[in-house]
Amino acid sequence: MTEPSKKITILLVDDKQENLLSLEDMLQAPDRIFLKASSGNEALKMALKHNDIGLIMLDVQMGDMDGYEVARLLKTNPRTKDISIIFVTAINKEEQYVLKGFKEGAVDYLSKPLDVDITRAKVNVFEKLYCYQNELKVALQEKEKINKQLERFMYVVAHDLKSPLNGAIGLLTLISEDERIKKEPDLNEYMDIVLNATNHLTGMITSVLDYTLKNDEAAPKEIVDVQQLLQQLTLLLFLPKNVQVQYDTALPTLFTNKLKLQQVFQNLIANAIKHNDKEKVVINIGGQDSSAREDFYEFYVEDNGPGIASRDTDRIFKLFEKGDGGTGSGIGLNIFKMLVEEQGGKVWVDSKPGEGSRFYFQWSRN
Repeated sequence: MTEPSKKITILLVDDKQENLLSLEDMLQAPDRIFLKASSGNEALKMALKHNDIGLIMLDVQMGDMDGYEVARLLKTNPRTKDISIIFVTAINKEEQYVLKGFKEGAVDYLSKPLDVDITRAKVNVFEKLYCYQNELKVALQEKEKINKQLERFMYVVAHDLKSPLNGAIGLLTLISEDERIKKEPDLNEYMDIVLNATNHLTGMITSVLDYTLKNDEAAPKEIVDVQQLLQQLTLLLFLPKNVQVQYDTALPTLFTNKLKLQQVFQNLIANAIKHNDKEKVVINIGGQDSSAREDFYEFYVEDNGPGIASRDTDRIFKLFEKGDGGTGSGIGLNIFKMLVEEQGGKVWVDSKPGEGSRFYFQWSRN
């Protein structure tokens, strides 16, 4: 992971050279780089030339262009609009001028003669904020990089699966049309179930391919009866005889993307079965209106498996991460989290080692 820079570049702007030197001397500290401009025009040029400026100490009263105008121009330019500005002035201390400074985009206001301790303390605060912003930016870039890798992985897997699956569907179709199969009601029913499952899987793979190819069209939404969706899903999953799925509560009808919601439940149910250590696997599904967000519904999928250690309850949602003793690729729960967060929801888990886990997620009602 790329380490965020701990350095900050501070642009000092004043039309008096002695003030620039005095301010630089006052603010000297490790990991600080200073740029100096003696006019508003020079300050604008420097701000556009250096894209790593984290703070501007801007004198209000200057000859060619006052500090208010400089700040206004900086805030209207996309390249410089996010730079923090502290106004420094020997006059215009009245409230109306201070408010004008904030209106033009200042984040703070200092009056001359400067108090050394207060000036240093305020600059220290903005330096820390700048470093935190850099760390967040690097973390977001790293997350985007991981998501790109995941999308490429998903594309390769989906692409490689689609061709043999289409072949299998063709062969199964031929078998289902055989007169010997048609004469056996049970076999005929089983063939229909298998064909429906493989066709459904093909649809999911096509959806993954579309997703990774960055289809710009909005994903289609439809009215979805969640309980009916789950009943169809459990049929298509060919659950082992020792697996019991039951519903704790009545489930809602939503206007949503059916396939994505189905993927979320499929990941959680498959995860509950795969990692279960009990002779009889019990999966409870339920939900309720979200108490925090009325436009979301809060679902849960609970299992009676081995549970998750408290130290792993956040880690298991990260790409390629697994809890202690976990098996598998470490991708399923990350995809689950990504699908939920994609439409504004949140995921979390409550677990008791040895007793089981309950995975929660919020899903938009429309």
